[in-house]
Amino acid sequence: MRSITFVAALAVAVAGHAIPALAQASDGKIKIGVLSDLSGIYSDINGEGSVLAARLAAEDFGNAVNGVPIEIISGDHQNKADIAAGLARKWIDTEQVDVIADVPNSAAALAVQDVTKDRKRIFLMSGPGSVDLTGKACSPYGFMWTWDTYSVSSATARALVNKGEKTWFFITADYAFGHSLEAEASKTVKALGGTVKGSVRHPLATSDFSSFLLQAQGSGAKVVALANAGGDTINSIKQATEFGLPQGGQTLVGLLLNINDIHALTLKVAQGLILSNSFYWDLNEETRAWSKRFEAKTGRKPSMNQAGVYSAVRHYLQAVKDTGTDASDNVAQKMRATPVNDMMMKNAVIGENGRVFGNMYLFQVKKPGDSKGPWDYLTLLETVPGADAYIPVKESGCPLVK
Repeated sequence: MRSITFVAALAVAVAGHAIPALAQASDGKIKIGVLSDLSGIYSDINGEGSVLAARLAAEDFGNAVNGVPIEIISGDHQNKADIAAGLARKWIDTEQVDVIADVPNSAAALAVQDVTKDRKRIFLMSGPGSVDLTGKACSPYGFMWTWDTYSVSSATARALVNKGEKTWFFITADYAFGHSLEAEASKTVKALGGTVKGSVRHPLATSDFSSFLLQAQGSGAKVVALANAGGDTINSIKQATEFGLPQGGQTLVGLLLNINDIHALTLKVAQGLILSNSFYWDLNEETRAWSKRFEAKTGRKPSMNQAGVYSAVRHYLQAVKDTGTDASDNVAQKMRATPVNDMMMKNAVIGENGRVFGNMYLFQVKKPGDSKGPWDYLTLLETVPGADAYIPVKESGCPLVK
């Protein structure tokens, strides 16, 4: 990546560190591409909200770093890996994009990881979940911010198995993310003495889940786990309720649920669901204040993915400011060396594999009568420290880890 050319050579030593002088990028800007699902099943939990989150991070710096303006562009990968990779190449090769952010959909993210690794550009992930992104497919320029399939599934599975709900059946999105989510949850269930009675896979963006739900119902499993996300999770939960699975004594579990999904489902349908998230707007004063900024521009509260885009872009911009360069190797090194501190996480370390070790939170969806107002949907059950929430770096399978 292009190095920032210093236009003023003043450096002031403070506490043994030098503050970079005013600087200018070689092309006159710091350009961030938010590559998301702007029109499909993940557009509600990422989409335009992710673009706005990146803009809020830029606003924190006055839309410039060391005198260099920040430009944010966006693109729609349509949940297709080839389109995602093609846009990433175009942005980097012809539009001088310095960093790519977001990229929900693990297959798309794995494709973009290859492109950014080859071209040595920073990749900030807040939407994909496959553990391969910080495992066998890790990159020195890739950072996985918000969650992964292990962190969201293991805490949820552990809580339910410990309650005695030990037989499971999976309804799984048939691509990298769904496969990974099912695999990680299954490991936890089996490790705790539970049993997986079967699974079935469905295409992305399925509208009719009837055949899959009938198989789940016929399995006799106590837990029907939905290893999908976004619109697929919303549709499968609604249809499962219509089919009478909860009324028949089966427990529905959305292994990746966002507050937007609860909003779409309504508390009447979603009440009692257990979920793991890395962010909730009502956790503390800082989360409420930032969410108020977001809601003022969108009319809705942020998902954890959208909060993660803000956190990741902010951390990246701070590293550029601190190093006085946008050279990827320098910035990546600074990002890893600096704990993440913002409204989303405190003193979260970044591993050699690019995993950000922020806390995860186990929640239960409130009953309608317990909600005190709009978006008051979740009750905190447990805080899982980042060190416990994710696969240890040395066990991740990342070839970068020594």
